[in-house]
Amino acid sequence: MLIKKGLAYVDDQTQEEIRLNRGTVSEPGKPSPWRDRSVEENLDLFERMRAGEFEDGAKVLRAKIDMAQPNMLFRDPIMYRILHTEHHRTGNKWCIYPMYDYAHGQSDSIEQISHSSCTLEFDVHRPLYDWFIEALEIYPSHQYEFARLNLTYTMMSKRNLLKLVQEGAVSGWDDPRMPTICALRRKGYTPASVRAFAEMVGVAKRDNVIDLGKMEYCVREDLNKVAERRMAVLNPLKVVITNWEEGKVEMRKAVNNPENEEAGMREVPFSKVLYIERDDFMENPPKKYFRLSPGNEVRLRYSYLIKCDEVIKDEEGNIVELHCSYDPMSGEGSSSDGRRVKGVIHWVSAEHAVEAEVRLYNPLFKTEDPYDTSEGQTSWQDNLNPESLVVTKGYLEPALKDAPIGTTYQFERVGYFCPDTDSTAEHLVFNRTVTLKDSWAKINK
Repeated sequence: MLIKKGLAYVDDQTQEEIRLNRGTVSEPGKPSPWRDRSVEENLDLFERMRAGEFEDGAKVLRAKIDMAQPNMLFRDPIMYRILHTEHHRTGNKWCIYPMYDYAHGQSDSIEQISHSSCTLEFDVHRPLYDWFIEALEIYPSHQYEFARLNLTYTMMSKRNLLKLVQEGAVSGWDDPRMPTICALRRKGYTPASVRAFAEMVGVAKRDNVIDLGKMEYCVREDLNKVAERRMAVLNPLKVVITNWEEGKVEMRKAVNNPENEEAGMREVPFSKVLYIERDDFMENPPKKYFRLSPGNEVRLRYSYLIKCDEVIKDEEGNIVELHCSYDPMSGEGSSSDGRRVKGVIHWVSAEHAVEAEVRLYNPLFKTEDPYDTSEGQTSWQDNLNPESLVVTKGYLEPALKDAPIGTTYQFERVGYFCPDTDSTAEHLVFNRTVTLKDSWAKINK
């Protein structure tokens, strides 16, 4: 249609000649020697381009607009180029392909899109978008620009994200450290949390960088309401209840979600040998330390009060085991004499615990701006965080053995976790979605 209107022509110049003849912002471009070909000749040449008669780069179809336009994009932009290569959908049916600026508006128009959203860098392309739609006399879609979403500690450039994949810095496009939808899903983010984040940051008309903490806040808020609670120990310290009957197992009732009564209760096995988090014990604690220490008493979540009576160490002086006694009258939140304790810690029964590989994900980059080279780095690759993935072994309560992929849980006092797609019945794998608090920010401070 544009050829018949005299608004397009076939150009025999090379890509380099076209670039040189386009001129500069302050100087007009030089018209192509083929600019004034007749409509008939252009139609014939374009049909032969379509038929595959010419080699790659031999000819292009250009719009005939204005070689003196201040907007460089209007200086006879290329519409079609020749490329003899197999297409993943159409095979070898086509050997000419449209350029983005030409195809964009037509694609939107065909789909009857009234508001075509683009990032700010396409602002200068909008007049050309409108010119093609008007010249083609098609449905008048309109382009609107907004600021690209940028996150701290995160790279959003598709070109550089591809490098991350190709260079093996991540395992693929769905690696939970990537800012892709499939990666967020694999990491345990919910659709509701992503929508809440989008509503929180809104749409801006100027470039800005959003704190990654805001996104993590949104997923915490959503998961706090919907995620069921489970107990898991990631850095275990063995605890032996010395006055517990050998071989005895007691089922303790635990709340699935205190934010949702309809989530109900579950049973957790309690036995003589338990695992607690190593961080929940300190041999020489400071003042106001309310977790377990020698001679001190804490409550085990959903269970009894225990007191540390003896610390067992290996030959090198490392603490390997605690011997504790429990108060048999304290199982329902009370105690034998009415005393109360401030510390409550979680646990799992060693006999019933399910072992799992636990992947602890942190930001992929050490600096808020991945491209920051102020500290002597030569490229963004130097800012990759070597601790962005820490793999450890966890001991989980047995209810997590059959956790379905796609379901996120709160590991009480630890964070939110979900089964990974790599997980099997023989080898459980859990990904950390987000910590309970923004510990990363505290570490950096």
